[in-house]
Amino acid sequence: MFDIQQELSKLPDKPGVYIMKDKNGSVIYVGKAKVLKNRVRQYFQESAVHSPKVEAMVARIAEFEYIVTDTEFEALILECNLIKDKKPRYNIMLRDDKTYPYIKVTVNEEYPRIYMTRRLEEDGARYFGPYPNVHSIRETINLIRKIFAIRTCKRVLPRDIGKERPCLYYHIKQCLGPCADLVSKEEYQAVVRDVCSFLDGKQETIIEKLEKQMQEAAERLDFEQAAALRDKLAGLRNIAQEQKVFSVSGSDQDVVGFAASKTDTCIQVFFVRSGKLLGRRFFIIEGSGEAELAETASSFLKQFYGTADLIPPEIIMGADVEDRELIEEWLGSRRGRKVRIHVPRRGEKVRMVEMVARNAQIELDRFNEEMRKAEGVREGLKGLAEMLGLDEVPERIEAYDISNTGSSEIVASMVVFEGGMPAKKEYRRFRIRSTDIQNDYVSMQEVLYRRLKHAMKEIAEAGEHVPGAGGSDPGAGEPVAAGMGEPGDAARGPGRKTAASDPGTRDPRPDKKERGKFRRLPDLIMVDGGIGHVNAVIQVMKDLGMDIPVCGMVKDDRHRTRGLAVPGKEMDLAGNLVVLRIVTAIQDEAHRFALDYNRLLRAKRYTGSILDEIEGIGPKRKKALLKHFGSVARMRQAGVDDFQAVEGISRSMAEKLYEFFRSAR
Repeated sequence: MFDIQQELSKLPDKPGVYIMKDKNGSVIYVGKAKVLKNRVRQYFQESAVHSPKVEAMVARIAEFEYIVTDTEFEALILECNLIKDKKPRYNIMLRDDKTYPYIKVTVNEEYPRIYMTRRLEEDGARYFGPYPNVHSIRETINLIRKIFAIRTCKRVLPRDIGKERPCLYYHIKQCLGPCADLVSKEEYQAVVRDVCSFLDGKQETIIEKLEKQMQEAAERLDFEQAAALRDKLAGLRNIAQEQKVFSVSGSDQDVVGFAASKTDTCIQVFFVRSGKLLGRRFFIIEGSGEAELAETASSFLKQFYGTADLIPPEIIMGADVEDRELIEEWLGSRRGRKVRIHVPRRGEKVRMVEMVARNAQIELDRFNEEMRKAEGVREGLKGLAEMLGLDEVPERIEAYDISNTGSSEIVASMVVFEGGMPAKKEYRRFRIRSTDIQNDYVSMQEVLYRRLKHAMKEIAEAGEHVPGAGGSDPGAGEPVAAGMGEPGDAARGPGRKTAASDPGTRDPRPDKKERGKFRRLPDLIMVDGGIGHVNAVIQVMKDLGMDIPVCGMVKDDRHRTRGLAVPGKEMDLAGNLVVLRIVTAIQDEAHRFALDYNRLLRAKRYTGSILDEIEGIGPKRKKALLKHFGSVARMRQAGVDDFQAVEGISRSMAEKLYEFFRSAR
């Protein structure tokens, strides 16, 4: 039997490659090390802090092997070959590992051709690219045919000249007809040189040349030739305007940008040739978050350029790279010339990587949206149900969060996820009244009491039984904290609010359109916090005679989702990415919605716009009140006589203001 601790003691003080295996003997990870003994031991140290992906991998390691090499450079090459061969589960594996298409111009032939290829050979031909896809290649070749009329056929010239009639492309003016000896070798090769200049991005030089030829043709009254040159010029000008100048240096570069979330990373590559952006690719790396970006960047370079046909002289990176000098040496050996990996800190190249990173963020957002819509969401919900011991997958999840700034504007959010997707019309927000100090437990109890009490009232009005209430009276139960108010005080979700959204305009009976909005009970309640928050909510449900599963969403020291809390234990989500991803989305949305409401109320407090909600207070009286008291905060502490002392405020209006702010207090 393999004894990991015993084998760790045998590890040598040398560079090499280590191979991790699971209980079935399958290779799950391959890595390289400058000192094998130090690197491999790090995985098994109890004090080590690992990313969720590494923790999940370590939990599955049953044995490991290692191969000693003479140098770290040899270890790097061996690591790349083993990853390519074994495709280990926990190594970064790019989804798109096919070779990229290029445009090939056979300048090594007497009558060069142009066509698409995926193979780069040392045959004297010129290669342009890589291009993003085959469609881009075909579009470019079709344009070249129309403008330059270079051949694409497979006829062997000059051997086959005159053996056959010219093909259709000659008759539609998309080939000069060298196969029928209709153009001289010198004229044809001059056109090919223009094609190469065009593909190099030197359109302006070609435009100047064609303009001169058009003028000469017009002067000798060859209007047909002048018109043909005019049409070519129009096509080239359109292309020159559309093609993006990405780098003023005019060199060949690959620019790599990163966008990372807590669970995934998107890597975007822009292919820049002669300063022009020719194409781009992006890759989604699941299970590799922002915490391990330098390692992700290093793994990407090794895998991506390990199979690339063309390596540019400079690779501009938007993140630091582990073993940068070593990888530069390896890339240089593959290219045959020096390769520089540059991580810019200022200047034009920083602008370049920022642009690529913005595109990477767009792709990452799109991926996350697809993940929520796709089967991964259902798998996440299923895994969540299994972890919490639920009988069924929760269809409706309600999540709650508290937001406050000191002792002012303490608010709460209620966000709803149905089928794993946000149901924004179901969102609610609350102003906390049971406490004027920072007390998350009391605040959370108030929110749940008001929400559930309101549901019981609506269900009772419909003559139905409250699920899980055990036959208790829907109106039974007292608040677990004083001053909780009525549940009708909750505000509506985004973009809409009722008169009850602020305590100053309370309506004991919600508008008819608002009735029944709390009637649907959740299958699961999730609260932002640990076991203390969970116990506080459970106490509310006991007082109301209800029984709904509840769990807490626990964050780490960096405010990232870490685990779930239920009575008696806390469950770590590090090894379960699908559950971690959906819990993170729910927790982030609850926090965002609460914070937005907190900011809204603070803005109102500082601008005094809360006065706009009091009937009879127009611009003139509002100005007088603010001038007299200085702030809305002072109005909250004022009495009837204080209000009546303001110019334009009658006794009845002073009483109305006092009642408004007393309710708010």
